[in-house]
Amino acid sequence: MSEHQQPRSGSPESGNEKREGHHDEIAHVTPVRLLFTIWGALMVLTVVTVAVTMVDLGAQANLLIAMAIATIKAGLVVTYFMHLRWDRPFHTLVFLGSLLFVSLFISMTLLDKAEYEGDIEEMYLKKAQ
Repeated sequence: MSEHQQPRSGSPESGNEKREGHHDEIAHVTPVRLLFTIWGALMVLTVVTVAVTMVDLGAQANLLIAMAIATIKAGLVVTYFMHLRWDRPFHTLVFLGSLLFVSLFISMTLLDKAEYEGDIEEMYLKKAQ
């Protein structure tokens, strides 16, 4: 090793076997029974989503119900399959913050679309004539 290179943290040359800020333990082991339970819940929610589409509650209500079920399913996947439940609370905060910003951006886009939707429909009607 040259005199300008410093040993990496955790390398035998550094004298520090443990890297700072990292765990040397095995990742969290999730019981198989819990994973199958979550998988079953996801399958039930998928069936409920399909069943809701069979009932005409109006376009807005059907979309709202489907999005609510999809949000619950995504939460289950992130919590259990991606092990966020056993991770540091900061990672949960980062995840929830990103969801907040995505929903904010999408809602602003939809509000903007609603503002100009009449003008766009009028433009298409004029082109069709």
